[in-house]
Amino acid sequence: MSFSGSILNAQVLFATGDTMAQQAVERRGVDKHDYARTGRMALYGGAVFGPAATTWFKFLQEKIKFQNANLTIAARVLTDQCVFASTNMFVFLSSMAIMEGSSPKEKLESTYTTALTKNWMLWPAVQAVNFKFVPLEHRVLVVNVVSLGWNCYLSYLNSRGK
Repeated sequence: MSFSGSILNAQVLFATGDTMAQQAVERRGVDKHDYARTGRMALYGGAVFGPAATTWFKFLQEKIKFQNANLTIAARVLTDQCVFASTNMFVFLSSMAIMEGSSPKEKLESTYTTALTKNWMLWPAVQAVNFKFVPLEHRVLVVNVVSLGWNCYLSYLNSRGK
């Protein structure tokens, strides 16, 4: 998938995850849907996550290589979770707070640890499968598909932390 295709996919799927949160989890109904919130999620997905994840997966593919394939996968998952996941969570929550006009410090204090802990319950297994079986050009797409549920959770967590 092209770089721009990865960005567009991330944008659409972040917006879809938020829509799922608002309609399926929070049961707001269309008349009370917060379109600005969906827009913020789409903006983050397209402007931040899509480009960052695409670049990150390429970096992992090129720079983390061992003779043992399983060691390579383990090292990529560990690096992904220690570096990218923790940084992305920080940037996501801070960005949302800034776009909402609230305090990034308060948002991080109220939600970061919970979100990162939940992240570590899901993403290491997803990434291990992703790195083992999925070609580089499709890894962001796999992450974005799994992210439908994850972004639904993040959107819900973010809106609760207001």
